[in-house]
Amino acid sequence: MEKQTITIYDVAREANVSMATVSRVVNGNPNVKPTTRKKVLEVIDRLDYRPNAVARGLASKKTTTVGVIIPDVTNLYFASLARGIDDIATMYKYNIILANSDQNDVKEVQVLNTLLAKQVDGIIYMGHKITDEMRAEFSRSKTPVVLAGTVDPDEQVGSVNIDYQAATEKVITQLIAKGNKRVAFITGSLLEPINGVYRLNGYKNALKKAGIKFDESLIFESEYSYKAGEALWDKLAGAKATAAFVGDDELAIGVLNGAIDHGVKIPANFEVITSNNSKLTEMVRPRLSTITQPLYDIGAVSMRLLTKLMNKEEVDEKTIVLPYNIADRDTTKK
Repeated sequence: MEKQTITIYDVAREANVSMATVSRVVNGNPNVKPTTRKKVLEVIDRLDYRPNAVARGLASKKTTTVGVIIPDVTNLYFASLARGIDDIATMYKYNIILANSDQNDVKEVQVLNTLLAKQVDGIIYMGHKITDEMRAEFSRSKTPVVLAGTVDPDEQVGSVNIDYQAATEKVITQLIAKGNKRVAFITGSLLEPINGVYRLNGYKNALKKAGIKFDESLIFESEYSYKAGEALWDKLAGAKATAAFVGDDELAIGVLNGAIDHGVKIPANFEVITSNNSKLTEMVRPRLSTITQPLYDIGAVSMRLLTKLMNKEEVDEKTIVLPYNIADRDTTKK
C-alpha cells in the first residue's frame, strides 16, 4: 500500500494549532510558547512529518539548495574543498546537491543544466577550467556562481584560490637553490589556466631569475592519476631531471614511487614537491613536501561568498586569494 504523505495541514490539525505555528516550529522560530513547541514536535514525531522542500521553494521562490559541480569525487583535493562547502552550507541552512562531471566538458554542461532544472539557488563550480560553453550557460542562467579552486582569468565569476603563480615560483626557486638546474614541471593539461598560465609563469619566472634557460623537454602534461605519474619515470630520466614540481598529489605519489621503483634515492638523487597538501602527502613514505593550500578554507569561503551573492548582499571582492605556505618534508633536501 502506498504511504500517505503527511502534510503541514495534518500536523496543524492534530496539534490543534495554525499552520503558521507549525511552520515556526519547523524553522526554529523562537516566537513559539515552549508548551506549544513541545506539543507540535510530539505530533511531528508521531506522524513522521517531513517538511516539503519543494513546496517551500515554490512559496518563497527559493529552494535553499546549492549545486556543487566536482570533476572527480574520488580526488582528495576536491573532497577536502567539498567538506568546507558542506559545513558552511549547513550553518546557513542550505542543502547540497553534489554532481560529478568526470572531468568531461560535455558532461559538465549537462550536469549544470540538470542542477539548474532543479531550481538550485546557486552553483559552486570546481572544474579545472571554464569552457566557453560553461561560461555561456553561467551568463544565461542568472544563477549566482562561485568557483572554488578554479581561476577565471577574466574575473567575471566570483572565485576563491591561492596565488598559484607566486607559490610555484617560490618552490621552484627553493629547488634551484638546492642545486637543481633541471627541474621538471608536471601538471594536468596546459589548457587549464592554473597550469598553463599561473603555474607555468611561476616556473618560468624562477628559472629566469636564476639565469636558467627554459627547456621544453622538462614540461610534462599528464592525467591527474597515480598510474600516469608512475609511468613518467623513463621520460624524466631521459630529460635528466633532478627534481620535479607536480600539480596534483596523487600524480606526485605516482612520480615518487616510479622513481623509487627504479632504485632512485629520494631526496638525495631526485627531489619531489607537490601542490595541494591533501591527506595523501603525509600518508605516503617518504612524506611529500608540498605547497600547503588551505583546502577546507577555500571550500568554506566559496560557500560564504555564494550565500552573499544569493542573498544580494554587498560583496567587496569577488576574486578572493587566500594565503599559502610551504611544508618541507622528506622528498626535498633540508
